Amino acid sequence: MQTTLPDESSGSVAPLVLAIDAMGGDHGPYVTVPAALEFLQRNADASVTLVGATDAIGKELAKHPSNARARVQAASEVVSMDEPPANALRNKRDSSMRVAVDLVKSGAASACVSAGNTGALMAISRFVLKMLPGIDRPAIITVLPTMTGRTYLLDLGANVDCEAGHLLQFGLMGVSLVSAVEHLDRPTVGLLNIGEEAIKGNEVVKQAGELLRSSGLNFIGNVEGDDIYKGKADVIVCDGFVGNVALKTSEGLAQMLRQMLKEEFTRNFFRYVALAFAWPVIASFRRRVDHRRYNGASLLGLRGIVVKSHGSADRLAFLCALERAAEAARNGVLQKISERLAAATAPVP
Repeated sequence: MQTTLPDESSGSVAPLVLAIDAMGGDHGPYVTVPAALEFLQRNADASVTLVGATDAIGKELAKHPSNARARVQAASEVVSMDEPPANALRNKRDSSMRVAVDLVKSGAASACVSAGNTGALMAISRFVLKMLPGIDRPAIITVLPTMTGRTYLLDLGANVDCEAGHLLQFGLMGVSLVSAVEHLDRPTVGLLNIGEEAIKGNEVVKQAGELLRSSGLNFIGNVEGDDIYKGKADVIVCDGFVGNVALKTSEGLAQMLRQMLKEEFTRNFFRYVALAFAWPVIASFRRRVDHRRYNGASLLGLRGIVVKSHGSADRLAFLCALERAAEAARNGVLQKISERLAAATAPVP
């Protein structure tokens, strides 16, 4: 069943449609619905399809002004956050996650966004959408703030064990995405390693370095962990084990710094007074490092755009994930990846 929600103003169906797994994540419709409605307010060319339990979604929609560009698609099942991916794939074909991905497959949606179970989303997306030609494995990529702007890191956990050829594919996909959304002609690519020298690292990383050097990409060589936030490269490539550890370590460090600042400024009355004068600087700093504003990791390598939000995302964070998906769809990321892969595999005349 599909229901169109009434709106005081009329409007045609927008070309950009996001399929939203409204039931996914820790908070479900309480977060996903208002974030979707705010997204519509900011994007007049877009519409959304909220997928899930119609009663729960409708209850949340009733709290906000109606919008004709928000539609509801019924789904009778929900994938839990701790559910085995195989079970979600085989036994929950009418889950909100599966239905949302199906909408991308059928062409009814430009992209899918979910805050649900990462493993299940990856399994369902790979099964339903299939892989792009020339790509063996999907990879998870996200954007991180740096001293000079921002950088993109992949893979973040989809592939724990990788071969050198997989890392090359990650580089090709990452560059394609960054070229599209950042409008850079030749993004720089770095290979995350334990040293800058080409002889450093395990055999897989050293072989990957050789492949990247001969790939035609703007490869600047190995980068170390502290180079990520220096903005040394536009795209940083690593396997999913290393990438996930790096990401979680970074998030933990940011939380520790915020907590330490709070403790120091609330230690006594005089520091409370100092806080009043320092607040504009602190507020600006918090905004720059606020992980919610960088929420939204793309699953690259699929024949469709799928964006994974943090499961604990609040409305601001989920809104940022929606913006990330819209950005990828508007800028033709899939086409850019396909073109770059075709150029990389074309025979040399």
